[in-house]
Amino acid sequence: MDTKAFKRSLHHSEHYFRQGFGHGEDVAGQMQTEYNSGLIQQIRDANYTLTRGNVTIKLAQAFGFCWGVERAVAMAYETRQHFPTERIWITNEIIHNPGVNQRLKEMAVGFIDVNEGEKDFSVVGQGDVVILPAFGASVQEMQLLNDRGCIIVDTTCPWVSKVWNTVEKHKKKAHTSIIHGKYNHEETIATSSFADKYLIVLNLKEAEYVADYMLNGGDRVAFMAKFANACSAGFDPETDLERIGIANQTTMLKGETEQIGKLLEHTMLKKYGPQALSQHFLSFNTICDATQERQDAMFDLVDDNLDVMVVIGGYNSSNTTHLQEIAVERHIPSYHIDSASRIGPGNRIEHKLLHGDMTHTEGWLPDGPITVGVTSGASTPDRSVEETIERIFAIKAVPVTAGV
Repeated sequence: MDTKAFKRSLHHSEHYFRQGFGHGEDVAGQMQTEYNSGLIQQIRDANYTLTRGNVTIKLAQAFGFCWGVERAVAMAYETRQHFPTERIWITNEIIHNPGVNQRLKEMAVGFIDVNEGEKDFSVVGQGDVVILPAFGASVQEMQLLNDRGCIIVDTTCPWVSKVWNTVEKHKKKAHTSIIHGKYNHEETIATSSFADKYLIVLNLKEAEYVADYMLNGGDRVAFMAKFANACSAGFDPETDLERIGIANQTTMLKGETEQIGKLLEHTMLKKYGPQALSQHFLSFNTICDATQERQDAMFDLVDDNLDVMVVIGGYNSSNTTHLQEIAVERHIPSYHIDSASRIGPGNRIEHKLLHGDMTHTEGWLPDGPITVGVTSGASTPDRSVEETIERIFAIKAVPVTAGV
């Protein structure tokens, strides 16, 4: 499939929209009422620190809604205003935040069901409006919706689209795309759909396995078993790793993406020599600015003598998980919650372990003076952060309104 030609054709369709519908001011006011927080703005204004009684809250200096997420939610709100009576669907969550997705359901926006890993588009009919989420949709999904005569509203983050364009460049030069990401994540599924040949590596360890195979060969059967769910149809490591390009899921750890890129560049340099490197290796910067800023702010925050760290964001949010990973690696008692409702009753918290299951911890806030670090993923509104801080103050018997 000529994905570039299909995208070009789709973008010129009268049934395809990737800008707002002229309701920006109304939507901005609505979103400010529902998602913004006066308390969080005050903390920002006070150098990201707030002390009440014996509790000090330290906010990361970059957290919460990024521009791409805010744009996607605003476009979804505008779509409902612009099509007040039409049936509206979202191919997946608009963003990885349960509160925002629930609000859209209350606005009579439907969500496509997923059965055994497959989306059920049987409910979508001609003339229905379908919103593509911030992390995109596969070419196959877009083609299905276009063929069915749907109105498509595309909220894909421009940073994700930038990665797609990079993969197109790999394909044009007959390079295999090595994608740093999670093979079952919506964004990576979408990105790989634009590739011809691709291999998805989860982390540096998997990239090292690939690099070793490229240099020294190995057990092809074992290689294919390891990446059975993470490569293109008909992938052959004997031939498809001779020319490669680097891409990434935008929410992965910036430092690890860079390490993987350097590792594979050095591998190709060693195998083919400096004069032939450009024929065998392509690399473009596709690291999302917002992801990078939030990770950098988290690294700064965990160096600030914290007693406890709270990370707020959807449990299926990759960028939130990586923020939690930074705290865990520093051995700070850290709790990943998707909303303030996970706190209580009493000094109890329900939270998700890093790469693990949900669990409960009693007495998670220690007695006496404490400093609590707080950050949130790119899909988490300020209001959710405010609610979390209020519950922390309540446990420590500190009035949230005192001195405000």
